[in-house]
Amino acid sequence: MIKVLFFAGLAEKTGQSEVEFDLQDVNIEALGKKIIAEFPVIENDVKNSMIAVNEELVDENTVLKANDTVAFIPPVSGG
Repeated sequence: MIKVLFFAGLAEKTGQSEVEFDLQDVNIEALGKKIIAEFPVIENDVKNSMIAVNEELVDENTVLKANDTVAFIPPVSGG
Protein backbone atom coordinates (compact mmCIF):
# COMPACT_ATOMS: atom_id res chain seq x y z
CA MET A 1 0.00 0.00 0.00
CA ILE A 2 1.08 3.54 -0.71
CA LYS A 3 -0.24 6.27 1.57
CA VAL A 4 -0.95 9.62 -0.05
CA LEU A 5 -1.25 12.76 2.05
CA PHE A 6 -3.18 15.80 0.89
CA PHE A 7 -2.61 19.25 2.36
CA ALA A 8 -4.42 22.59 2.23
CA GLY A 9 -6.68 22.97 -0.81
CA LEU A 10 -6.15 19.37 -1.87
CA ALA A 11 -7.55 18.13 1.43
CA GLU A 12 -10.44 20.57 1.20
CA LYS A 13 -11.34 19.62 -2.37
CA THR A 14 -11.11 15.85 -1.82
CA GLY A 15 -12.62 15.93 1.66
CA GLN A 16 -9.76 13.70 2.81
CA SER A 17 -6.33 14.34 4.25
CA GLU A 18 -5.02 10.92 3.29
CA VAL A 19 -5.85 7.96 1.06
CA GLU A 20 -4.18 4.64 0.37
CA PHE A 21 -3.63 2.92 -2.95
CA ASP A 22 -2.72 -0.73 -3.46
CA LEU A 23 0.20 0.01 -5.78
CA GLN A 24 3.91 -0.60 -5.87
CA ASP A 25 6.72 -0.24 -8.38
CA VAL A 26 4.96 2.66 -10.09
CA ASN A 27 6.38 6.13 -10.49
CA ILE A 28 4.98 9.41 -9.25
CA GLU A 29 3.57 10.22 -12.68
CA ALA A 30 1.50 7.00 -12.66
CA LEU A 31 0.34 7.68 -9.11
CA GLY A 32 -0.69 11.19 -10.14
CA LYS A 33 -2.81 9.78 -12.97
CA LYS A 34 -4.46 7.36 -10.52
CA ILE A 35 -5.23 10.20 -8.13
CA ILE A 36 -6.64 12.39 -10.89
CA ALA A 37 -8.84 9.51 -12.08
CA GLU A 38 -10.24 9.20 -8.56
CA PHE A 39 -10.40 12.90 -7.75
CA PRO A 40 -10.72 14.80 -11.06
CA VAL A 41 -11.47 18.03 -9.20
CA ILE A 42 -7.81 18.29 -8.15
CA GLU A 43 -6.20 17.63 -11.53
CA ASN A 44 -4.53 21.04 -11.83
CA ASP A 45 -3.50 21.04 -8.18
CA VAL A 46 -1.82 17.64 -8.48
CA LYS A 47 0.05 18.71 -11.61
CA ASN A 48 1.36 21.85 -9.89
CA SER A 49 2.20 20.40 -6.49
CA MET A 50 5.58 19.66 -5.01
CA ILE A 51 5.86 16.01 -4.16
CA ALA A 52 7.62 14.37 -1.26
CA VAL A 53 8.19 10.68 -0.66
CA ASN A 54 8.95 9.71 2.91
CA GLU A 55 9.53 13.43 3.66
CA GLU A 56 12.05 14.01 0.83
CA LEU A 57 11.21 16.08 -2.24
CA VAL A 58 11.25 14.01 -5.45
CA ASP A 59 10.43 14.32 -9.14
CA GLU A 60 7.80 12.50 -11.19
CA ASN A 61 10.22 9.75 -12.23
CA THR A 62 10.70 8.49 -8.69
CA VAL A 63 9.59 4.86 -8.36
CA LEU A 64 7.46 4.07 -5.34
CA LYS A 65 7.76 1.03 -3.12
CA ALA A 66 5.23 -0.60 -0.82
CA ASN A 67 4.65 1.37 2.38
CA ASP A 68 5.94 4.66 0.96
CA THR A 69 4.18 7.82 2.08
CA VAL A 70 3.67 10.41 -0.65
CA ALA A 71 2.72 13.99 0.11
CA PHE A 72 1.28 16.34 -2.50
CA ILE A 73 2.03 19.88 -1.39
CA PRO A 74 0.15 22.52 -3.38
CA PRO A 75 1.79 25.84 -4.14
CA VAL A 76 1.18 28.57 -1.60
CA SER A 77 0.12 32.00 -2.75
CA GLY A 78 -0.52 35.15 -0.91
CA GLY A 79 0.68 38.63 -0.50
